[in-house]
Amino acid sequence: MKSIHRQRYRYTPWSAAALALGLAVGLSACGGSKAPAGDGQSGQAAQKTTESGQEEKVTIEYWQYQYPAKVELIAALIDEFQKKHPNITVKQTNFPYDQYNEKVATLVPAGKGPDIINLYYGWLPKYVSSGYLQPLPESAFPEEQIKKEFFPFVDTAKLNGKYYAIPTAVRTLALFYNKDLFTKAGLDPGKPPATWTELVDTAKKLTQQDKNGQYVIEGLAWQPNAQLHHWYRDALVYQAGGKDISDDRRKILWADTPAGLEAFKYLIDLSLVHKVGTKDFYNDDITAFKQGVAAMNIDGSFQLGGIKKDSPDLQYAIAPLPSYKDKATQVSFWANSITKGVKGKKLEAATEFLKFLTSKEVQEQWVEKVGELPAKREVALQDKYAKDGKLGPFIQQLPYAHAHFFVDEKLERDYFVEAVDQVALKQVPVEKAYDELVKKTQKLFDDYWAKQDKK
Repeated sequence: MKSIHRQRYRYTPWSAAALALGLAVGLSACGGSKAPAGDGQSGQAAQKTTESGQEEKVTIEYWQYQYPAKVELIAALIDEFQKKHPNITVKQTNFPYDQYNEKVATLVPAGKGPDIINLYYGWLPKYVSSGYLQPLPESAFPEEQIKKEFFPFVDTAKLNGKYYAIPTAVRTLALFYNKDLFTKAGLDPGKPPATWTELVDTAKKLTQQDKNGQYVIEGLAWQPNAQLHHWYRDALVYQAGGKDISDDRRKILWADTPAGLEAFKYLIDLSLVHKVGTKDFYNDDITAFKQGVAAMNIDGSFQLGGIKKDSPDLQYAIAPLPSYKDKATQVSFWANSITKGVKGKKLEAATEFLKFLTSKEVQEQWVEKVGELPAKREVALQDKYAKDGKLGPFIQQLPYAHAHFFVDEKLERDYFVEAVDQVALKQVPVEKAYDELVKKTQKLFDDYWAKQDKK
């Protein structure tokens, strides 16, 4: 996943142990709010009892990757939380995105990591199987309450019958489009494409190439290593009448119906047949869109803040994803978890902080400051969000949003991108590349579940 910020999902590899150990050496230099060694890091309670018998004080450590809007908001939220809980000190530590997993792999098993960690939901199976996390305290987060308050896709955070993470916010995919470019092409900016066919036809009318066949304007940005793999699994496959994965999460179902191949071919044909966009145009899709040289882009709600900051004069709008036989979109989320060794007063403090981060007030601040959508139904479906011109199209799709269960999100993404490259760069037949993609992905799941079944 591209570094989410530049703001999108950019997946990073789980490094070998040697690399992880090497990265650990530089820990003290990462994150301006880093606590001194042993202060809130070792998993042992950093507590003091006052002579007057006041409540014990405790320090907990919160980790997230370096994304300015989130870092700034969490800092403000920590101040707010500490005023309500003067006996609890929360220290925030941040790492560059491409170092994040390596830091976790090195320090959490050694008992030197965070008490609370912010992580992408697709990492949960690996984090749980590696023993990095503990289940959320059921007394504070009972299953019945989670199912009642949160959208159903939060169940992807449930493994082995227990919830290991809880989100503050979520993000879905939608169609971003440049209203000025629509107008210049003679298209009504109030009528974005609503079907697969309309998307192709509209993109063709918007595409501009020079006399050498080089793109001047992409009709539709086409970046396989950005959001297209999400678009495929959790939107296109369902829209074509198929399903992503079996209910027990063990079998990839793309090839069980013609829908999987049809969706894969549709995505590839946008570039190779219809020639409405190409890989790495202006470096990537979101850059091209921000600079006004990509007329449309399939992207996530998390881009709203970045566009507002980087391209404040861009005249654009949002529409639900174009559909086919059915409606569908992808949804994903970053969630907060408690690490394995946290207990006693630290566990109580961490639980209080997680409850605070999932509160209505915090979720509303998250929408305004970061641009992500509230994870709770009652918060997200408020008129002020559901009827908002930019947020509304994302929120409207939440009832039919899907969240893929990743067993190794980095490899699953890589396999998809490799399959697309086989067709686009090496002229491998679509059917052959697709069959190989299904087989490799299924083997990944088979291997994962074989290990789980032995436990």
